[in-house]
Amino acid sequence: MALFCINRYGGEEEQEGAEAEDRARVLLERLRQQAKARQLKKQQEAQPEGEEGPGGAGLSPEGEPGEGKRKRESEEQPCAQGQKKLKKKQQPRSSSEERADTEDAADGSTPSKKKKKENRRKSAVPQERNEADSEEDIKQQENRSNLKNKSSKKKKGDEGTEGAEIRKKENSERAEGSQSTQEDLSLAASEEEANPPPSSLIVLGDYDRKPVQKVQPFLPQWLAQPKRVQKRIKDNLVPIRDVPGVHPRLLKKLQMNGIESFFPVQAEVIPAILQSASNGYLVGQGGYRPKDICVSAPTGSGKTLSFVIPIVQALLDRVVCQVRALVVLPTKELAQQVSKVFNIYTDGTGLKVVLITGQKSFAKEQEMLVQKKVTGYCSLADIIVATPGRLTDHISQTPGFSLTQLRFLIVDEADRMIDDMHQNCLNQIVKAAFQVENDSGSKTLFQRTKPGPVTAASSCYPQIPLQKLLFSATLTQDPEKLQQLDLFQPRLFTSVYSEKKTLGDGTETEQDTNKKYTLPEGLSQCYVPCDLNSKPLLLLHFMLTMKFTRVLCFTNSREASHRLFLLVQAFGGVTVAEFSSRLPPNERQRTMKEFEQGKIQLLISTDATARGIDIKGVNYVINYDAPQFIRTYIHRVGRTARAGKVGVAFSLVLRIQERRFLRMLKDAGIQDIKKHPVKGNSLKPLVQQYEEALCKLEKTVKNERAQKRA
Repeated sequence: MALFCINRYGGEEEQEGAEAEDRARVLLERLRQQAKARQLKKQQEAQPEGEEGPGGAGLSPEGEPGEGKRKRESEEQPCAQGQKKLKKKQQPRSSSEERADTEDAADGSTPSKKKKKENRRKSAVPQERNEADSEEDIKQQENRSNLKNKSSKKKKGDEGTEGAEIRKKENSERAEGSQSTQEDLSLAASEEEANPPPSSLIVLGDYDRKPVQKVQPFLPQWLAQPKRVQKRIKDNLVPIRDVPGVHPRLLKKLQMNGIESFFPVQAEVIPAILQSASNGYLVGQGGYRPKDICVSAPTGSGKTLSFVIPIVQALLDRVVCQVRALVVLPTKELAQQVSKVFNIYTDGTGLKVVLITGQKSFAKEQEMLVQKKVTGYCSLADIIVATPGRLTDHISQTPGFSLTQLRFLIVDEADRMIDDMHQNCLNQIVKAAFQVENDSGSKTLFQRTKPGPVTAASSCYPQIPLQKLLFSATLTQDPEKLQQLDLFQPRLFTSVYSEKKTLGDGTETEQDTNKKYTLPEGLSQCYVPCDLNSKPLLLLHFMLTMKFTRVLCFTNSREASHRLFLLVQAFGGVTVAEFSSRLPPNERQRTMKEFEQGKIQLLISTDATARGIDIKGVNYVINYDAPQFIRTYIHRVGRTARAGKVGVAFSLVLRIQERRFLRMLKDAGIQDIKKHPVKGNSLKPLVQQYEEALCKLEKTVKNERAQKRA
């Protein structure tokens, strides 16, 4: 049995003698030792203490005394000699192995029995490995093995001194080996804790929080490096005669209308458009297609005049009446205002301006646009100012209406044109502008084809270019949206940029780096936190107690504006009027004139007046309903403090809306808004009369509903 164990484990024990033993092999060896100890325990339980071989004490299997003992001694001698020679080269075996050998020799078992025991041990090893998973089981087994070692030593006291010395040496060597293995295990564990092995598993939530870096947009060069326009109007006025290229006739018209200086936007944009048409409107500069122009400037900065002057000047020398300029605007009121400016500066030039907004019948507008003669249809308009819906109707339904000679396409309030899904209208305009008219079957001299790569063939004949001019106070910088407009090498003029401010020590710091939009310089902004029931009282407090005059009040719907108008009218003491799409155009024009003349002190309106309309003399803007979008806020408050004047904007914000409202302004770079709380005591004198006005309002609303049903 001893030789069998030596031959089986001799090679492994030699490798265990190395100092850098692998951790896995050490654990495996310990598990094997524990498995053998358990097997030995089972054998001892099966064979009680004091019981000897089947032949009795000192008897051979044949019953002859002394013979079995002599045979065993003769067999043990060569085994003992072989053990002595091998122990010098080997690590000490465990005490469990030694006990198994000695008991086998004492029992006088045959080699067949030994083989059966070894087979049972081999089969028991994998089972014992599964049982020895925890360290607690290992400790318990070590305690049991120590107890058994003591009992076995008592049984084997009759063995020779030589065997005792060998066992002492083996025990001491085994103890030293176990200490070294424990030290190796502790070192390996500390190394693993310091340098954990890489794992392919991901522990969710087990990471260090890091500040999220804000993604910076990557803009095209024309958006990233625009032409900067000065923000401060009063400090940067330019005399009209200092702007190069303006026609003397137009200079005289400007002086007749009381304009002696251009605003910064006008001084930059007018020369740029005139330069693109310096060779006439039929051919671009140098024979090339002119660049498109985008303008983003605050409300009231003079954007309308910046495209009216150069277009009128470019068309002064026209001979044949054709549609050369088309201005597209989102609202009827804004279209009327732009048409009025064009009529002022085309007076006496022979140029014809036609307004298409749907205020007149469709047939009447057709008569204003085209005239049928014997030779065919001829145009009656040089400049058309239109709203999108009515314009598309005339493109598709008016015979003889042609845009093939269109030179300038102006889109005012361009961001709203994109957001309101009028992109289909712009596509129809461009398609009509490049539509081939080939009635006679031969090419015309100035036939227009859709722009493409410049080649020798495309340069053989002249072509009227189509130049796009985009204007807005809140022009988007989203390249995806601007791509829909199909702009050609655009140039951007903007007043939204970081401004350097000089400190007391002479250093310069950049201000307004996060601003996306620009507000008028003379505008003061305030917001009033309130609840829903106190909003009408706050408006009456401003009008009656604070004595506000020429106030433009905005609501989110025409129903809300109508009810508020009826309530203030029932309360009394304030000359009030409403302005919304529920009123006919004639009545809206009359209301606007009375407000500009000072006959009306409070004008309650929807967002119909928020886009581009130049209302003279607005001192205060009150957002009765807080705007939901930043662009709506920009255009509302931009109705005051126009053309370098001073104005104040108040916003009545519900407490539940306050956080979102302030965040919306902060994201747009607007941080100079002030909180203006109103104490409840100042509203108490108005409560009784306000309750009476509510009763009148209820009766008025019932009467209106009854009239609608009738």
